[in-house]
Amino acid sequence: MFLTIPTLLTWARIVAIPLIVGVFYLPLASATRNEVATVLFIVFAATDWFDGYLARKLDQTSAFGAFLDPVADKFLVSASLLVLVHLHRVDVFVALIIIGREIAISALREWMAHIGASKSVAVHMLGKLKTTVQMIAIPFLLYDGRILDGLDTGIWGTWLIWLAAVLTVWSMVYYLQRALPEIRARAK
Repeated sequence: MFLTIPTLLTWARIVAIPLIVGVFYLPLASATRNEVATVLFIVFAATDWFDGYLARKLDQTSAFGAFLDPVADKFLVSASLLVLVHLHRVDVFVALIIIGREIAISALREWMAHIGASKSVAVHMLGKLKTTVQMIAIPFLLYDGRILDGLDTGIWGTWLIWLAAVLTVWSMVYYLQRALPEIRARAK
């Protein structure tokens, strides 16, 4: 199941990373770079929903696809955050919180799966809300301009990315609390 349509869409999110980063090195006007990066991010982020839908619809779910999907999401978000830190549109503290949480929770999920307790750290609505807020904030920050008769995406993106950071910490605490009984049981 390495080259199914859903898995290829997931791979596309990973391939998108150098495209999104590379846009900011092109000899284009700043506004044009922002627009192109925003469109690329939105298109490739949308594949996250679409690949899951197709995998179920076409009965092409696989263990490899289930592994690769969250990895692709984390790479895309992390790379975008690093670009935004470089452009001084995101505070490095926010990026560290979001990227650090992704690493910590991924490691926790791997360990919990290894000990047969992966259900205790299964994806929760709080994590999905965090991801949704991130996926709105990042294109706002990449665009960094005005839309819809004056809506400043830079300001809204900044508020949303800070909200995402709060939700990130909250969801990490939630997952750690869920895992704590297993952690305590294994420590004895």
